[in-house]
Amino acid sequence: MVRVDLSRRAVLAGAASGVLLAAGGARAQGAPLNVVATTAHVGDLVRNVGGDRVRVANLLGEGVDPHSYRLTRSDTAQLMRADVVAYNGLLLEGKMTDALVRVASAGKTVFAVADALPEGLLNSPPETEGSFDPHVWMDVKNWIAAAGVVRDRLSARDPAGAAAYAANAARHVAELEVLDAYARRVLGAVPETARVLITAHDAFNYLGRAYGLEVRGIQGISTESEAGLREIEGLVDLLVARRIGAVFVESSVTDRNVRALVEGAAARGHKVAIGGELYSDALGAPGTYEGTYIGMMDHNLTTIARALGGEAPVAGHLGRLAQAR
Repeated sequence: MVRVDLSRRAVLAGAASGVLLAAGGARAQGAPLNVVATTAHVGDLVRNVGGDRVRVANLLGEGVDPHSYRLTRSDTAQLMRADVVAYNGLLLEGKMTDALVRVASAGKTVFAVADALPEGLLNSPPETEGSFDPHVWMDVKNWIAAAGVVRDRLSARDPAGAAAYAANAARHVAELEVLDAYARRVLGAVPETARVLITAHDAFNYLGRAYGLEVRGIQGISTESEAGLREIEGLVDLLVARRIGAVFVESSVTDRNVRALVEGAAARGHKVAIGGELYSDALGAPGTYEGTYIGMMDHNLTTIARALGGEAPVAGHLGRLAQAR
């Protein structure tokens, strides 16, 4: 379970807002901003909005879980060399938060895209006791709003680039609107009785809320939470009672608990397939289509729709998915 430490968020937000007003002109004229992003999701968004006015490096690579990642000395040094640090927020980067506070306090431009979203866009499941789910990118509409956050933060740091950032953000938002329409079409085709998404942890609540799926995770919102025998047995009961035919593993989470569900259902005479591997807290390999936000979501949406009995092209909405090659 992730609980948002409001006092820590306030310290970081205050430090970052002050830096945004004070931190111009430190780099050579005409040089791109050196941006360090914690996750590949955030890095991809900054890269799309920033264009050639930014140079982006991601701290976390393919398959790395941000909930449990601990910064190394070289990571901290990289953060301190950055002109701008962008991160998801809402304590997705749980063990990194203290370091991000220190970086902001040292006079760096630091901002969290999810922390800046209107609360009306955020999800606060009952089990989180009033805290917000950090996996905001799973609803494409949220990521459209996040593009505006990045545009505004980069413009405040680099006013000369404001027009370019606005144009880039508008172009990327148009691409995301097409992706959102694809999500609604392919997931809308899943039969009503099959509209249940069971995964390794609760990273898909925003996707379920946006596109009409019931979502159940074996672990909680954070992979730091432990899945107990009672939770696994309860999900096996659900699989058997509702004749659910597929469950999903995740690229950044062990598949041990998901396979326990399959075996538990089989022991009770109900066959459940692994519907595919989804990207939850990480993107695919750098340099691949799935290594972009649009490619990652295309993969997830297409995999879910096809496994649950909907209709989606095997190559995805742009015909670029690796699983089709």
